[in-house]
Amino acid sequence: MKTEIQNYNNAQIDSDKEICDLLYEIINENLPEAENKIWHAHPVWFLDGNPIVGYSKLKGSVRLLFWSGQSFDEEELQNEGSFKAAEIRFTEVSQINKEDLKRWLQKGREIQWDYKNIVKRKGVLIRLT
Repeated sequence: MKTEIQNYNNAQIDSDKEICDLLYEIINENLPEAENKIWHAHPVWFLDGNPIVGYSKLKGSVRLLFWSGQSFDEEELQNEGSFKAAEIRFTEVSQINKEDLKRWLQKGREIQWDYKNIVKRKGVLIRLT
């Protein structure tokens, strides 16, 4: 685990750290080719510079966010924001369904909107895959 992400996870209370550590493990296992780093203060994974998935500590939960998740057709994921992102929130590590997460990560690889160039396109998102 990269030091910056380990530091992020270690800064959480024990129950949230467990969630973050498991999310990190499953994401890294299933997106081994992805670059990961702290981006806007949270761990995020990128494919070819495009954000795919990340997690962040919110008040009372840990949010797992898929930038293109609204296109996954997965009812467990809730729409987030005005673009194509979708999220799920966890308060206990036992709430993480590994099979669901693996499926969502595969969809994250296959279904992408071009967030990398959203500024160049003045807020217009174009589907890549």
